[in-house]
Amino acid sequence: MRFTWRTEWPHWLILAGMFALATTSWGGAPDRIPAHWGLDGQVDRYSGKLEGILLLPILAAGIYLVFLLLPRLDPGRANYPSFAGAYAVVRLSVLVVLGVIYGLIHAAMRGHDVSVGGWMSLTTGALLVVVGNQFGKIRPNWFVGFRTPWTLSSKVAWTRTHRAAGWMLVAAGMLLLAHAVLRVAWLLHVMLGVVLLGLVALTVYSYVLWRNDPEKTPPAGTLPAGN
Repeated sequence: MRFTWRTEWPHWLILAGMFALATTSWGGAPDRIPAHWGLDGQVDRYSGKLEGILLLPILAAGIYLVFLLLPRLDPGRANYPSFAGAYAVVRLSVLVVLGVIYGLIHAAMRGHDVSVGGWMSLTTGALLVVVGNQFGKIRPNWFVGFRTPWTLSSKVAWTRTHRAAGWMLVAAGMLLLAHAVLRVAWLLHVMLGVVLLGLVALTVYSYVLWRNDPEKTPPAGTLPAGN
């Protein structure tokens, strides 16, 4: 899997914008910067300048580098070209969301009346919908996707479990988008329930698919001695 300036310039632009905003804001930033918002949309934790201004750009840069390295470190790297498009969408979507969140923090820091809770629900919900739509396209690998011992040992289990996981993520994302519009707190609890129950159901589903797959293979290193 190759990365070129054509694939990477949007990422570089977002990262450069975040670090440029950090640089220009450092001198005039207050000592207490909003760092976390509760479910009611009110600030419930403040941070100092170092965390409030630099943490998110550094985190975004670190995530970007990790995404670049994974295809090179993964023993299943040969599969990455087959889902390169989905991988590119996921990488960029994560960085866009981090950039938006960073912008919201700066808007709140400068005293603007920003509905951070609503925007967080909106951006996170959109991210889940986008990632969910790409999940069924992800092919077996050791780092990206819903990985259980059974999805890693059966192509059927991997493919069908990821299709189901994609629908679960889309449903969770739509609930967050609805919360952003309607501002009804119970939608967040429903979303969390969907995710938690979905994870359990997907784990069981992957096991059932694996068990019924006549072509399943043991993970590397688990064959009995002598085989």
